[in-house]
Amino acid sequence: MTTTNTASAEPITLCRVHLGAGGPLSDVRIESGLVAAVFPAGESPRADGRSIDLDGRTLLPGLWDSHVHMVQWAGLRRRLDVSGAGSAREAADAAGERAAVLPPGEPVIGHGFRDGLWPDVPHKDLLDALVPDRPALLISMDLHCAWLNSAGLALLDRGDHATGLLLENECMQAMAELATASVELTDQWVQDACVAAAARGITGIIDFEFADNITDWTRRMDGAAVPLRVAASIWPPHLDAAISRELRTGRPLDTPGGLLEVGPFKLFTDGSLNTRTALCHEAYPGAIPGAPGSHGLEQLSPQELVSLLRRASSHGIEPAVHAIGDRANEMALDAFEAVRCRGRIEHGQLLAAKDIPRFAELGVIASVQPTHAVDDRDVADRHWAGRTHRAYAFADLLEAGAVLELGSDAPVAPLDPWLTMASAVTRTGDERPAWHPEQRIPVAAALAASSQGRRLIRVGDRADLVVTDADPLTADVRTLREMPVHATMLAGAWTHGPSL
Repeated sequence: MTTTNTASAEPITLCRVHLGAGGPLSDVRIESGLVAAVFPAGESPRADGRSIDLDGRTLLPGLWDSHVHMVQWAGLRRRLDVSGAGSAREAADAAGERAAVLPPGEPVIGHGFRDGLWPDVPHKDLLDALVPDRPALLISMDLHCAWLNSAGLALLDRGDHATGLLLENECMQAMAELATASVELTDQWVQDACVAAAARGITGIIDFEFADNITDWTRRMDGAAVPLRVAASIWPPHLDAAISRELRTGRPLDTPGGLLEVGPFKLFTDGSLNTRTALCHEAYPGAIPGAPGSHGLEQLSPQELVSLLRRASSHGIEPAVHAIGDRANEMALDAFEAVRCRGRIEHGQLLAAKDIPRFAELGVIASVQPTHAVDDRDVADRHWAGRTHRAYAFADLLEAGAVLELGSDAPVAPLDPWLTMASAVTRTGDERPAWHPEQRIPVAAALAASSQGRRLIRVGDRADLVVTDADPLTADVRTLREMPVHATMLAGAWTHGPSL
């Protein structure tokens, strides 16, 4: 595996660097993995170690992506991209073309379809006609739907499935069984993806891969110098084992560099917008109110959710509750209120007005993915018509005092914190005007929400830092979105930049 230095005993002085966005020109001394001292530029005393002139660049706290599916993201570049397909037939045609150039028997694995706007419906028969001789698995952009042909269904012992569309838990099982490579190859892909993330200023992630993440990341960090901090989430099948080991959210695990910690406990209340399984108070357009699925999918009952939150939190494991629709978010907040524990809601895409203040009142982190607001605007306008003023309500959450943490949900959106921040700041990703511009947030708020709340760099802080060629506060939109990262530092050592 490729290795990257993440531990440095050599002191470093970063000279002539702006201390934070809009900050003063300073010299910053790094020792033993910490910010040891800060001086006005040119006034740092002579000291041991290296001095690096950063020529007026900007020094920022290291960036975090608070929601990643790392194995899925790492494998994305090896998959067929069907994100541009405008219909089920177009996606199936692309799968057929890929099958024609693959070695015999190799499965077709695709990613990125959005059937919420398609004029036709995905079905196994359509894939069978174009990919008859090997398994085919196409994964939706939001990871909540898997479309398989008959050969793929047979490998899952689901040959009798009526349509070939697997939703939610069944989808994740299909991805786990069919869309993964060997452990060695997967770990190499993950390592490569971590190096790429460091090059964009990332110093840490919360990994929500559907896997035994603590075991997997312990193996990876024992095998190579991973250039990121990782909070490894716990899924329900692994909760009892975590409790028996007396693991606690935030506790460091015994790995080289101390870069791995116990993450949150991941739970689902509902599905997604694109698959129309997000649980909402109002029925979806065209659905019969009261009919099964008309309002989305309830994955856990309120009683089950409260029970699981109570069990995990009583053992020091903080819940991270997936909630997309307004009814799902209400249910999640009700559960946090009943249990009175720390935790987070992942996504929070559609909120009832009365629930927005409850995040701050209950101390629940709003873990949101701004690029979804940009990518989903057309689907939301169709399926949440009349309600989108309270969709992806980042500004309202901030105004109500909620703590925001930004992420990508990679591979649903690229693992790039600058694209994430630009989406939060602009609410558009193309030439169209901002979508609900009243929900834009300032650059400074987006930076803080991308760095675990760190707005300033202080003496004594961990030296997890990023150096940018431009100041985000004064950069234009294009520069912010494509921010040139000069260097990234983790625990006082470069993971990207000058010494590599």
